[in-house]
Amino acid sequence: MELSFLAFLLVLALAYANGTNDVSKAVATLVGSGVTNYRAAILWGTIWTIVGAGASAFIASAMVKTFSHGLIQTGTTIQPVVALAVLIGAMAWVLFASRTGLPVSTTHALTGAIVGTGLMAFGGEALIWSAIGKKIALPLLLSPFLALTVSLLLHPGVRLLAARWEGACVCVMPASRALVAIDAGGGTRTLLQTPSFGQPVMAVPSQCNRAGLQGLVVGLDTIHWISSGLASFARGINDAPKIVAILLVGATTAAWPSLLSQLTAFGGVALAMGLGSYFGGLRVTEVLAEKVTKMNHAEGLSANLTTSSLALVAGTLGLPVSTTHLSSSAIIGIGLLNGLNAVRWTTVRDMVLAWIVTLPAAAFLACIAYLILSRVL
Repeated sequence: MELSFLAFLLVLALAYANGTNDVSKAVATLVGSGVTNYRAAILWGTIWTIVGAGASAFIASAMVKTFSHGLIQTGTTIQPVVALAVLIGAMAWVLFASRTGLPVSTTHALTGAIVGTGLMAFGGEALIWSAIGKKIALPLLLSPFLALTVSLLLHPGVRLLAARWEGACVCVMPASRALVAIDAGGGTRTLLQTPSFGQPVMAVPSQCNRAGLQGLVVGLDTIHWISSGLASFARGINDAPKIVAILLVGATTAAWPSLLSQLTAFGGVALAMGLGSYFGGLRVTEVLAEKVTKMNHAEGLSANLTTSSLALVAGTLGLPVSTTHLSSSAIIGIGLLNGLNAVRWTTVRDMVLAWIVTLPAAAFLACIAYLILSRVL
C-alpha cells in the first residue's frame, strides 16, 4: 500500500473520530433543553457538519496553511512517516475519548501529535515554537474564557427575548399573501399583506393551529434549530481544514497539486466526519446534554449562539479554536447564571482534566506510532 493512500485512509479515520466527539458540541443544547430527541438532534448536526466541512475547502485556506506548513521550519525534510504518526496519535486519543464519553479537542490532539512527532523526528529544532504559541496555544487557552464571558453577557438578552416570544410565532400565509403574528393565546395580528404569492416550507406548531392558520412559521424553536445548525456548520469549517492539512505535511508548498485532489480530500473528510457524527456521536452528546447543567429553552439557545458565532469568526480568520472548549464553556457559563450548585462540578472536573491530558496523551501516542512506523516502513 502506498504511503500517500495510507495517509488518506488515516485522514478519513481521524475525521470519523472527530465526528464521534464533536457533533455533540452543537446539538447537545437541543436535547438538554427539551427541543428534540437525541437521534433527530444528531442527524441535524450531521447534515450541517458535512455542509460546513465541504464549504471549508473554499474559505479556510489559512487554517490549512497553519497546520501543514506554519508550525515547521521551511526547508525541513519531512519523511512520510511523520504525517502518519501525527494522524495515528490524534485519532487514537480522540476515539478513546469518544468511547469514554469525554468531550475533547481534535485541535488539541493534532497539536500534541505534531509537537510529539516533531520532538521525536527532529529533536524539536524544526518546530516553530513562536507560531505554536501564538497561532495555536494562545487561541486554545483563551477560547474557554471567551466563551464563558460571551455566554454570560449574551444570555440576559436572549432570556428577555424568549420570555416575550415563548408560545408566540410569526406565520407566513401564502394563500392570503400575509405575514401574521400569533400570541401565546392564539390571538392574531396582521403585520404585512402583499399582492405576491409565497410558498410554505415548514410545519405549523400548535399555537398556529389554534389560530386556524397555516404557513411558514418562525418561533423560538425555529431559532434554536437554526443556531444549532449554524454551530454545526461552523464546526465543520473550523475542524475539516486542520485534518485535511496533514496530507500536505512534507510537501514543498501548502498548495494542492490539483483542484480534483483538493475536492477529493475535503469531500472525503466531510463524509467521514458525517459518518462519525451520526453513528458515534451519542455518548459525548449525553454528557453535555444531561451531565453538566440543566438547561431551559433560552439557556440552550444562548449556549448555541455563543458557540456558533465564535467558531465562525475563528474559522474565517484562521484561528484554530476548539469547538469543544467553546461549547462546553458556554454551557458551564449558562449553568453559573443559576448558581454554583446548578453546575455538576464532577463532570466539569473530568472535562477539564481531559482537556489538559489531551496534549501529552496525543503526543505520547504519536511518538509510539513514529517509533513503530520508522522501523516498519
